This record gives sequence, C-alpha cells and structure tokens, in this order.
Amino acid sequence: MTNSNPSDPTRNASITDHTPRTDGGASPSSDGTGTRIGVDVGGTFTDVALSVDDDLVTAKVPSTDPQHIGVLEGLRKACDDAGIDPAEIDEFAHAMTVSVNALLERGGAKTALVTTEGFRDVLEIGRQDRPELYDLEAEKPEPLVPRERRFEVSERTTADGVEEPVDPDEVRDLAATLRERDVEAVAISLLHAYADPENEERVAETLREELDVPVSASHEVLAEFREFERTSTTAVDAYVRPAIDRYVGRLVEESEDAGVPAPRIMQANGGIADPETVRDHAVTTTLSGPAAGVVGAAATVDDEDVEGLVTFDMGGTSSDVSLVRDGRAERTTDAEIDGLPIRTPMVDVNTVGAGGGSIAWVDAGGALRVGPRSSGADPGPACYGKGGTEPTVTDANVVLGYIGPETALGGEMTLDVEAAREALERLADEAGLESALEAARGVYRVANATMTRTIRSVTVERGHDPREFALVAFGGAGPMHAAALADSLEVDRVVVPRPGGVLSAFGLLAADESYDAVRTVGADLNEADPANLEAVYDGLVADVLADASDPDAARVERAADCRYAGQSFELTVPADEEFDAEAVAERFHEAHERAYGYALDEAVEVVNLRATATVPGSEPTVRHEGAGDAPIGTREAHFPGAGTEPQQATVYDRDRLAAGSTVSGPAILEQAESTTVVPPTWAGEILADGTLVMTRGGDSR
Repeated sequence: MTNSNPSDPTRNASITDHTPRTDGGASPSSDGTGTRIGVDVGGTFTDVALSVDDDLVTAKVPSTDPQHIGVLEGLRKACDDAGIDPAEIDEFAHAMTVSVNALLERGGAKTALVTTEGFRDVLEIGRQDRPELYDLEAEKPEPLVPRERRFEVSERTTADGVEEPVDPDEVRDLAATLRERDVEAVAISLLHAYADPENEERVAETLREELDVPVSASHEVLAEFREFERTSTTAVDAYVRPAIDRYVGRLVEESEDAGVPAPRIMQANGGIADPETVRDHAVTTTLSGPAAGVVGAAATVDDEDVEGLVTFDMGGTSSDVSLVRDGRAERTTDAEIDGLPIRTPMVDVNTVGAGGGSIAWVDAGGALRVGPRSSGADPGPACYGKGGTEPTVTDANVVLGYIGPETALGGEMTLDVEAAREALERLADEAGLESALEAARGVYRVANATMTRTIRSVTVERGHDPREFALVAFGGAGPMHAAALADSLEVDRVVVPRPGGVLSAFGLLAADESYDAVRTVGADLNEADPANLEAVYDGLVADVLADASDPDAARVERAADCRYAGQSFELTVPADEEFDAEAVAERFHEAHERAYGYALDEAVEVVNLRATATVPGSEPTVRHEGAGDAPIGTREAHFPGAGTEPQQATVYDRDRLAAGSTVSGPAILEQAESTTVVPPTWAGEILADGTLVMTRGGDSR
C-alpha cells in the first residue's frame, strides 16, 4: 500500500493522543483470562497465537487456497500443541488477505456502478496527478468497473439538497438491465449523496428489492465529499464484498462445525468486528493482516524511552512498515491499494514487495532486482523442496548461513540447502557474478535497500528522525534483516518480541473493537451552528454504537477535519464532548504548525465530522521461562561489512534464553516461527517477557 499524499498531516503524531487506541489497551475490568486464539493469513504462511491459562502457544502452517483450510489447520495444530480441544476456545480473532488479494489480482466480483447522469466516467478520469511525474508513458490502473458496466440515472442533488428526485421506474428498468448483464455486485455513488442521501437511498432500496446481489451505497460506505475518492471506495466495497461474504460465511460454518466461536475479523483501522459487520462493510477488511501486526507491536513494546516505534513486518510476500507513537498505531484516511484510493480509516502501513519469498532476477540492463513477484507458499523458495527453482530472499539467507540445514521453519519444514545454492548459482551466472555466495550477498543488499527506502518514507520524508525511534522487527523474516536495516538508518535499538514470528496473530488477541463514521458538513468554523454540528455528531455516535458488541463499555471519541479556506487537504483534530469552535480552531493551528512549520491568522473551515467507538480488549499474558541452556551449536555465516570470509556465529535456541541473558554477535537465535540475526557489532538482552532488545556497539542495555 502507498499513501497518495505522503505529507498528509492527518498522520501527525500530536493527533494520536486523542484518537482511539489501537494498541490493545485493556479495560480496567479485563483480566485477559479465557482461551483465545488469533489466526493471521499471510502470502506464504498462516500464523497462529493461542493464549490459554496465561501461556502463549504459537504455530505456523503453509497458507492454502482457499484460505479457510489453512486457518483451521493452524487452529487445530495450536490446540494440539497446547493439549486442548478446539471446543474449549472462548474467542477467535482472524485477519486475512481475501479483499486485498481480490484487488491486487483483479479477481473480485463483476461489478456495476450506478451514478448521476453526466458522471459516468468519474472512476476513469480520477485526479489530474500522474503515477510518475516525469514518465510520459505512465498509465493509471484500469478502473475496477469498465465503462460498459457504468450506468447513469436522471437525478440531481446539490450540496444544499435534492433538486430533481430520482424516477423509480427508471431504476427498475436499470435493474432489469443489470440482471441481463449478470452483474455480481452493484456500487451506487450519486452526486452529493454525502450531503443529502435521499435519492441514493431510493436507488439502493429499489435495486435491493429487484436484484439478488450485494448493493453498496456511497452514503453508507463513505458519507464524505470528493467525488472520485468516494466513488472509488464504494466501488472497492462492492468489488470485494461477494468474496468476503463467501469466505467469512464459509469460515463461520466451519468454525461452528469444529465447536469454535465465530471469528471476529480484524479491520484495516486496527480494530476487530463481528462477521456480519465486515460482511456489510467489506472495504474495511483491506490490509487487516498488516494492521494486526502493528497492533501487536504496540501491545508488546514500550516506547517511553524513544520518540516512537518503527514497526517492520517482513513476511513471505512483502514487508510492511508503520509508526507507533505514544503507544498508538498511527492511522490515515488517505491511502491507495494498487492505485485505487480507499478513504476508510486504516492503520497507516506502507507495503513493499520484498519478503522472504520475493524472487530475485536480472533486468534488461543487467542489474540485480528483488520482487515484487513472489514464489508464494506453493512452490515457495527453492530451499522449501517443493519444486520451486527460482532464487528468493529466503534462499539467499540460507546461502549466507543465517538459516541452517537443521533449521525447521514453522517447527516442521526442513530445508534443502543444496537447492537454494543451485538457484543462487543460476542467478550468479545470469548476473555475471562469481558465485552463489556473491549472488546471495547481492540479493540481501538489494532487498535491504528496498526496505530501507520504505522506512525512510515513513520517517525522514515525514519529518521524523529514525535515529530517535526503536525498530520493532517481526514476521518470519523481519528479525533476520532488522539489524542490517538499523545499521543503514543509524538506529541504535532493535526490538524483537517473543512472539515476533507470529506477531500479527498475537496482535489479534490484543486488539480492541473499533468502529468509525464520518460525514461532510463544510462550513466556516466560526459561523457554523453548534446545534447543527451536534446533531450530526449525534447521528455519527448512534451509527458507531449500533455496531459495538457492548455499547455501554464503548469509549466514543469525536474529531473534526479542518483546513484553512482554499486548502485542498485537511488535518484531523480532536473535538470535545461538547463542540467548542474556539478550542478546535486552536488545535488546528497547532497541528498545522507541527505539520508544515507555520500557522496562519486565517479563517478555519470544518469539513468533516468523525466519531469512533472503541470497546477495549485485553492483552494476553506472555510468560517466559527460559531454561538457560540455550547454545545449540555454531554456524558459519556471512555478515555485511565484515569482509569476505565467513564468521563463526553461535546458534541459540531463543526459547531457552532466560530473562536477563545476554548474547553478543555474531549470533543466530532460532525459534520455530522466525530466526534473529545478531551481527558482530551488535548485542542483545532478553527481557522478563522474552522480548529481545538488540543494541549497536555491543551494549545490550
């Protein structure tokens, strides 16, 4: 995922002091007891975290197609390891890639778009900005809905209300046409429906009566101005909705058959929701897995001694980077997936196609490249021994000695070192390099350079100094690369949580429920009628509380999107329980100065009002009882900046490292779900909960 406006001030950390927590903060009455399980589906592996009797049991199994098979396999494996029956599970939380896969692979529903006469081509026209400013041949992505499935209705609504009502007969005739075209979903986005949804409500009601397909209406999906973004978000919701409905419905049925509670689903905003809510609001499930990882990092790592956390999640297909400040995951409403704007609130994650399974290749100019194409779970990297022959980042790590022949990925999958070496030798021949080892060094450097650029994009490019942050590494491959990335960024501290290999699954156990609603009002802040604004807030609060599982336990927070008159982008600032225009204006001036370095003595506009309801979750307890007998051997490994000769690295069973233990590089710490590399110039210390804190220069304190 990329953000279409990297300088968007809605990410300003000062705002997160007032936005809903996404770090799994427990309510005062929560004790974290009960048997709970979180299952996160990735591109290569499905990760599981099971909390039972204050113990944490983790598992990792290959992802499957369809995904629910791997989900249930992982669930059963974790229960077997814990010695419990799946029917003993009290809560089941889940993150998946169904919606984002549908978008990236263009495998969603055959969708139709219904819009106001004269606005049929909004999706195709988009905005005037180009994907690449200086590339005259750059092309925008094809719209999700082709022109032949975009339809117009005669109606007219302005920002002041309905001027021309919709004709019900025209809509019924349109329904007949849509039936003939065999559409599988319908998106409705009428002009200015955010201001007055009356016409859009009539169109939606008629189409829902006439058709047996999902209908997404923009006033229900995103009651916000900006026609292109609202239409795009609504189209995405309709496009992925049948897939989400099928998948979640099937998983609910399979869970019930296994005696497991229905899964609650992680949304992109970092909060979980019940199955029916996400089936009705499918667009909220985009990037649910990466959001869960950020929630897990915020729940397990204390950022009091640093400016914040840079979370680095490297899985099998991609790497995800985000920021946590003041214990809260930063969020955005200005994001894109594969060039498609999606304006629903989501954890602000930047994704790059560089994961353990990313394939290394040589371009036409002879340069070594890595990704974005991935080997996936099947056949996977060459070292998996499942028929894969193309060289990947994981194969490079094997050749470099970070992963050994005795390493069992996921606790079960043994590696074919010779297959990895052969794949890198073929790459070396193609790239004109001397050996498989030189090719592996190159793949490691190129992948790290790609991920370093991504970290810079969320820190340096937003005015943050990465040296003042701690890097939190997780995912199956993240801890192998983290220290090298920290070296290039001059970051002194790397933190690897004990459940780092399955931290997204762990984050599911720590997540709150969270629901968002927005409505455009568009008024001068000083001239706006407080009574009118309060009436809008009342409606928003009612909407978000209606979705909450326990409205009485929900914490409701209000916010306002503001800007100076004439500006194109807004800043989100908190709004008190009783709207105070002067206080909101002051917060906006302060936020604008933090974001851009200056504030103006100009009129402030309030553009959108927002409400969020949060039902706090409870963090699971992580107990760590290392046996102390941790060294299990040595291995030759090659480290960046340490010359061409291999170094003898001590190999540890990380789970056996007792609290207070220290390790000095070069060292390799192995777990069932991930491997951590400690270079020669680094040292690490194990904290009471099993978290590994690594520091540059050999001082683990």
